[in-house]
Formats: sequence, structure tokens, C-alpha cells
Amino acid sequence: MRSKPITRAGLCAALLSSAAFAMPAQAQTGDAASTSALDDAAGDILVSAQQANRTVVEQGGQVGVLGDQPGENVPFSVRSYTEALILNQQPDTLGEVLENDPTIRTTMGFGIAGEVFVIRGFPLFSDDVGFDGLYGIAPRQLVAPELLSSVQVINGASAFLNGAAPGGSGIGGSVNILPKMADRDLTRVTAGYVSDAHFSGAADVARRFGANDEWGVRINGSARRGDIAVNDEFHSSYVLGAGIDHDSGPLRASLSLNWQRLRQSHWRPLVTISTAIPDAPDADTNFGQPWAEIETEDFFGTASIEYDVADNATFYARVGARDGREDQYTSSFTLLDAATGAGSAGGSYVPREDDNEAATAGMRVKLAAGGISHQLNVGASASWQEIRTAYDFYAGGFATNLYDPVDIARPPSAFAGGDLDDPFPITRTRVSSVFASDTLGLWNDRILLTGGLRLQEIRARSYAYFGGDLASDYRENAVTPVAGLVVKPADGISLYANRIEGLVRGDVAPNGVTDPTTGGNLVVSNAGEVLAPYRSVQYEFGGKAYFGPVNASLAFFQIDRPNSAYRADTDNAGQVVFGPFGEQRNRGIEFTLDAEPVRGLRLIGGVAVNDPELRRTPGGLYQGNEPAGIPEWMGNANVEWDLPFLPALTLTGRAVYTGKQAADPTNTLQLDDWARFDLGVRYVALVADNPLTLRFGVDNVSDEDYWASAFSTFGTQLLLGGPRTFKASASVEF
Repeated sequence: MRSKPITRAGLCAALLSSAAFAMPAQAQTGDAASTSALDDAAGDILVSAQQANRTVVEQGGQVGVLGDQPGENVPFSVRSYTEALILNQQPDTLGEVLENDPTIRTTMGFGIAGEVFVIRGFPLFSDDVGFDGLYGIAPRQLVAPELLSSVQVINGASAFLNGAAPGGSGIGGSVNILPKMADRDLTRVTAGYVSDAHFSGAADVARRFGANDEWGVRINGSARRGDIAVNDEFHSSYVLGAGIDHDSGPLRASLSLNWQRLRQSHWRPLVTISTAIPDAPDADTNFGQPWAEIETEDFFGTASIEYDVADNATFYARVGARDGREDQYTSSFTLLDAATGAGSAGGSYVPREDDNEAATAGMRVKLAAGGISHQLNVGASASWQEIRTAYDFYAGGFATNLYDPVDIARPPSAFAGGDLDDPFPITRTRVSSVFASDTLGLWNDRILLTGGLRLQEIRARSYAYFGGDLASDYRENAVTPVAGLVVKPADGISLYANRIEGLVRGDVAPNGVTDPTTGGNLVVSNAGEVLAPYRSVQYEFGGKAYFGPVNASLAFFQIDRPNSAYRADTDNAGQVVFGPFGEQRNRGIEFTLDAEPVRGLRLIGGVAVNDPELRRTPGGLYQGNEPAGIPEWMGNANVEWDLPFLPALTLTGRAVYTGKQAADPTNTLQLDDWARFDLGVRYVALVADNPLTLRFGVDNVSDEDYWASAFSTFGTQLLLGGPRTFKASASVEF
């Protein structure tokens, strides 16, 4: 959000009087001249601190291969959530940052503690979140927000902009997270508390130096541990990040190195249901098992370089790598009786190691002649991922209850695969591509027409858990185009339209399938066939408005995605064929807003409307139904108010609304809509001439009990919303 400067007139007196208890004695007792000088200096410090704390959304960001772009110049919906927002809200995970976005809802992956982000009705797995523009570098499962300077969201398919996501998701949108760099001199220490007994401490130091401040170094670390508001659930997080950058004329380079170790114990799983939706238990109820635990450790980073080979031509390159290890003990809950809450528990142990690398390089050239401009972009990218894993599935069927959970001993092993002590490679994936685009500018760049192509190859090899022999070798390629138009009829108005595709790896036809009618086994006539990559097609048009402190965008979209399914094989009686039969079509409208309608009052929010439908289904099964877990309506409203009579004090509030959503493909089960309200306050004072920011907030003020999501990649599963949570923190900058 573009902000207006805050003048000191009338502000310093209120700030100083409200912070007088924290100011040194001479500020209150000196002569008039010295007091006036001190008042001016103190006022400058406090105003600067208050401005730096403002929770805003930036319109624009890193738009894949097109580079950093302002929102008004690209035919896509792009926004960025800033470091100040992360610091103010004390999120535990990336998903809690994205709770601010009215077009995104967060759920949990099947059998894991990792987050899944639902954008325009399609999943974005945590594996497919970008880090500094590269896939496979961000830690999977969970990301510690303390390492991040920005969380950038692009709504819609992005196979051209970012390349195909190796994990096979991201059809509805992408998320890219950026590391912290030294954009200014900073020394900040922060202490925090989250109920019930979760304490944290962090230090963040940045310096710029050199004759022209061409060098920058930033070191950032934090530690958090303790029980959260869910009964007996324990979280810990230890992170350390270092960023070095250099900017001297034509050469710009940066290096980001990061380490994080996260642990969650007694974590709460999804609830698997079948014929009925139970009443939601108390929001702090923990129906997981005490031995359920995930511990991850990741070393990851990127290095990038840009060099202006001419005034109008820039070469760029970026490489990244991640070495990750996770040990995960999962517990499951399957509901047996919706009325009583009776259920059964089981679990598993899954160790995993990841070795990932990624790289991209290219050239951007700007040309202009005869009143026409060109922004040419050519390059190549590749990512390599090796997953080493094993599994040990425990016996299930142990009695427990949704409303009165029963702790059970960790069950014995039922069956296992792979080497649990030293997992060997199970999957190796390589996604490579070459791309080219041109943005043609007319009428002094008031009309921008973008066209591009990306040729992509997906190579995936899987290996048997028993013996490690090659089980399948997938190798397919596809061309994904993009076409976009931006028209700026007047200053502050940008109209746009795009046609862009998504791309995910096609499935491999299985050897057999269970007949849903008889329970017997059906033969798949094309067993082992490697299907071509699945393409989704998005059409979108909309508009953006930028009028001083008011930024708004409106988007209309439609995304068509093939679905895998079985149908009768007309050439082989009694057999079925597996392929891309059927389609999911999502249509919707998105409105987002960030504004400061009057000085000191800031608004962030929006509304999203979804109309998903299953189409062309084999045999008409579920034809016309809604896919599970896609709310009809979603809305967010964040408010910040700097009190005019006490500007050092800021009141904050957030409302999150999620409409009704189908819970199964038959649409006989449906989740009710829900709303959650968060409140908070922020105060800035001086301690020995240093700004101190105090924050206090309450999430889910009314302690609402609700099922947050029915979106699942496996069966019909429900996610329970979080309980009332108190948060407090204090930051001082030196």
C-alpha cells in the first residue's frame, strides 16, 4: 500500500507524553532549548519506528522469469506480504502469513504435518513453494517465517512464469518467499510469547558499508519453543539466516544461506469421515497421539548475479540448493460414529531425506524505436530433486474418541518398506526448460502486450521400496504459452487480460483397481502407460486501480484442468482404461483492496467467489458436482488505526470469513460457513532514545469451534480450526 508521509505537527507532543515514563530524565527537566531539540529528535525516532511498523501489502513482486515488476505493468494478480506484517503478527508458519490473503485458505496434507495452500480451488503443496524464484529450495512441510523478508503471491496458473512445479501442484497459483537482505542498517532484538507456554527470542542485525554502501550483510536468528494453544501440542523452531549482497554499478550479486530445525510433538491430524459430519469439538481439543512427532532440519540457500552488459541489456543467473532431513511419526483419526465421536487411531513412521538443486539463467533486453518498446527475455532453467525415504505403517483400529481422546501406546508395525535406518533413493525428478518472451509497448507503454513460450521436459524415475530397483521412468515434454495484455487508459488505472497454462506431470496407469460396485479387482488395460503431462488452461481479465493511498484489483477467471479417472475399455471387455477422463472447471471473481482512506487508518482485505464444477466425468459419476473443500465465498478484512489522540498506539483487527464448502464428491456432506475475529494493539515508546515496540493480540477472540476445511488429497477429511490464542512481543531497535 502506498502511504502518505506523517508530519510531526501535533504528533511529537502526544508521542512524548505517552512515552514519558520511558524517556531519560534530561528529556523532562532540561531548559527549553535543549528540550525542544530533544523533542524533535525523539519525535523523529518515534515517527520513523511507527512508519516501519505499518502493516501493508505491496502491489507487485518477483513475477517469475519477468523479474521484479510493479503490479500495474503485468497482466496477472500479484501482491507481496511484507516483513513488517510478519513481525507484527508473530506467525508460527507460512500458512499463518497467508491467512491475510482473501483468496487463499490453508489446510493440511494427508498424513503429514505440512501445509497445503488452496488457491483458486486448486492445491499448492508446501513442496512447490518457491524460494527466491527457485523450486525445491524452500523447506518442505513447514517454513519458519522469521527467515523471510516477503511472501509473494501470484494468483493463477504460472507454468510459463515459474516453470512446472516438480511436486505436481500450483495450478491455481504460486507462492514465492524471499530471504532477508540488508536494505538498511538495523539492530533489533525481539522477545515473544504465544499461549499456552510458547516463548521466543530473536536478533536481527544488518549493515551496509563501503564507499557507496555497495556491500550489505544481514544476520538473523531466532529460537522458539513451548506448548501452543492446542492441548499438549508442543512446537519448537531454531533458525539462522545470513545474507550478503553487493551492488556496484552494473554488477549486483547476493548470497543467502539459511538453516532451520523445527519440531512439532503431539500434533493434531486431520479427521477422516465417511457418512456424516460431526459437530466440531472444542477448538483446543487434541485427538492426536502423544507419540506423533515431526522433526525437520534443512540447510538451504541461493546465490544470484545480475550484470548490465549494456544500458539496455542485463544478464542474470541464480542457483540454489537444499539438504533436508525429516523424521515423522504420524497419528491418524478415523471417525466411526458422528453422534458419539467414537473413532479409531493408527499411525506410521516415515523418515525422509532430500537433496535438491535448481538453477536459472537468462538475458533481458529493452529496445525502443518508432514509439514502440520491447522487453525481450530469453533463458533456461532446471531443477533436480532426489528423495530418499522409507515407511513403517502401524496397525490401526485402536479405540479413541473425538470429544474425549484416548491416549494409546504406539502401535506395532503392520508392514514396512525401504531402509528405515538409511533410506535409499525412491524418486529422482528433473524438470528442465528453455523460454522466450517479448513484452511489446505502445502509446508510451500505456499498452503492453506480452507473449511467450516455454518448452519443458519432466523426467521422473521411481524405485521400488524393496530392493531399490527401477520401477518406472517417466519422460515427457510440453510447450506452455502465455499471452497477456495490459491497457492503461488513464493514470492509476490498469486493465488486463491473460491466457496462461499450468503443467503437471501425467500419471502412470496402475496395475489394477478395486471395483467400487463388487469390491473385486479390475484389470487396467493400459497398466504402466506413462500419460502425457496434464495442462490446465486459464483465462482471466480484470482491472487494477492505484489512487494515492488506495489500491484495488478485480479479477474474473476460469481454469480448466483434466482429471485422472477410469472408464470402461470398449476394446477389452471387462477391463478399464486409465487416463485424463473428466475435467474440473473453476470459475471465480476476486477483489482485493489495501488502502489508507484517512491518515492513520489502514485497510487490507477482499472477497473471493468460487464456482467449481466437475465436468465430463466417466459414466456421468459426480457430473456437475462441486469438488470438495472449495468454499463458495471467502472474505478477509484487516484494519489498523493509529489513534489520532495517541498516535503511539495502534489498534488492529482482522476478520476471516469462509463460506460453505462441499465435503465429499457426492455433495451430500457440506461444511457450514465460519467466521473468525482477531484483535490486537501495538504501542511505540522510547527506551534510552531507542524505539521499543510492544504488541499484544488475540486470535479467534470468541474461541469459535469450527471445521476450517474439507480440502484433502485423499478421501474425505476435515481440518479443525485453531483455538483462541494470545500473542505478545516486544522489539527494541538500537
